[in-house]
Amino acid sequence: MSKVYAEFPEDFLWGGATAANQLEGGFDAEGKGLSTADVITAGTHTVSRRITPVLEAGANYPSHEAVDFYHRYKEDIALFAEMGFKVFRLSIAWSRIFPNGDDAEPNEAGLQFYDRVFAELRKHNIEPLVTISHYETPFHLAEAYNGWGDRRTVDFYVRYCEVIFNRYKDTVKYWLTFNEINILTMPFGTFLAGAIMPQGNAELGTSAAGDNEQLRYQALHHQFIASAKAVKLGHAVNPGFRIGCMIAYMCSYPLTCNPEDVLLAQQKDNLSNFLCSDVQVRGAYPGFAKRYFEENNIVLQLQEGDEQILKDGRVDFYTFSYYSSTCVSADPDREAIGGNLSMGLKNPYLKASAWEWQIDPQGLRWSLNHIYNRYGIPMMVVENGLGAVDNVEADGSIKDDYRIEYLREHIKAMGEALADGVELIGYTPWGCIDLVSAGTGEMKKRYGFIYVDKDNEGNGTLARARKDSFYWYKKVIASGGAQLD
Repeated sequence: MSKVYAEFPEDFLWGGATAANQLEGGFDAEGKGLSTADVITAGTHTVSRRITPVLEAGANYPSHEAVDFYHRYKEDIALFAEMGFKVFRLSIAWSRIFPNGDDAEPNEAGLQFYDRVFAELRKHNIEPLVTISHYETPFHLAEAYNGWGDRRTVDFYVRYCEVIFNRYKDTVKYWLTFNEINILTMPFGTFLAGAIMPQGNAELGTSAAGDNEQLRYQALHHQFIASAKAVKLGHAVNPGFRIGCMIAYMCSYPLTCNPEDVLLAQQKDNLSNFLCSDVQVRGAYPGFAKRYFEENNIVLQLQEGDEQILKDGRVDFYTFSYYSSTCVSADPDREAIGGNLSMGLKNPYLKASAWEWQIDPQGLRWSLNHIYNRYGIPMMVVENGLGAVDNVEADGSIKDDYRIEYLREHIKAMGEALADGVELIGYTPWGCIDLVSAGTGEMKKRYGFIYVDKDNEGNGTLARARKDSFYWYKKVIASGGAQLD
């Protein structure tokens, strides 16, 4: 089989991806309210992050400063432009616009901040790709309403969308309604994505943080309704808007050809990945979801008209994160290994990163084909990258050949998917500048082309430095994906 992949389209959107709570800082600047991200402490690969409804003196809350994009956005955007970015994925901090979430009026200072950011991107001919909600619901909505567990949060979200759609209708074309919406199919998403309150302090993603499967799926339904309403509203505000979904795609292979393993892998794919995208792309709950709800005594409370809302609010394009793959087996004694938001079984044919995420470029090609064959709509890979410890050499250089190798092979896989006929329109590697890890709260786990001088304890100058991968990715973009050496 030929290894020569298709050329990337001339208008392909090369760029990078971030999230406000992991990037901006300025957590209380100019009227911003607390978000759910602002009450989660730092952790490590082995120590869980903690949710503290009351901020603790002396505790490290990484989102409070993050990497200070709030004050350094011009410098950072200039570096993105130097690399040749065509697109920059960022999120708007909801509590910067509506500090409590249920405020009668938006915070003008917050709106003006994004006015300035979008103007700076436009100055450098960089297209913004905006995630509307990326793991930072206003904390007041969590405390007063139990977050997305309450249907009223849908209305607060839609009002927020109405404000930003109208404010930025001439500066933003591409929108994503929720980041990795399918995380609510897992306990880890209860507070992080669902803003469902724990009982007192709790470790992030544990049953002590208040997991209730019925409530999680009800909260997910509310997000589906909110997303659909946002799509319809956005198209009314500006018919040129392109509004997409965003899925944490969890690629899982059957460990063996045992039919039980094959069936388990299919079921995991359906429930973890396709349940959410079927609702957002096709506009209705699939049959396998209805069976799962019935067998697990999950009874969704739907309002009259909800089914039509979902039909009317189907997204224009599909985006997803892809970092690694795992395996599935009916054998309970197989060795487990980590991954983005989930655990799986070790694949004997793959190597893993220091954080135990298996490196599988071919899995990206498989996933692109698998998803596109189901939906047939334009796609973007909006997160992909290698979290690693980077060392600054005596001469100031940062030699991250391991990151270049990871990205090179994944870009080749995307080229193969293009040759397979997949309509892939953009690529935004995760953490194009070093930022805080969502899962662990670390700075040590770095993804960026740009190094930020800050450590896990929050110490450092925040100075920016170009890694070797910065210069490499600049050549990749300039060559339209042709020059990967």
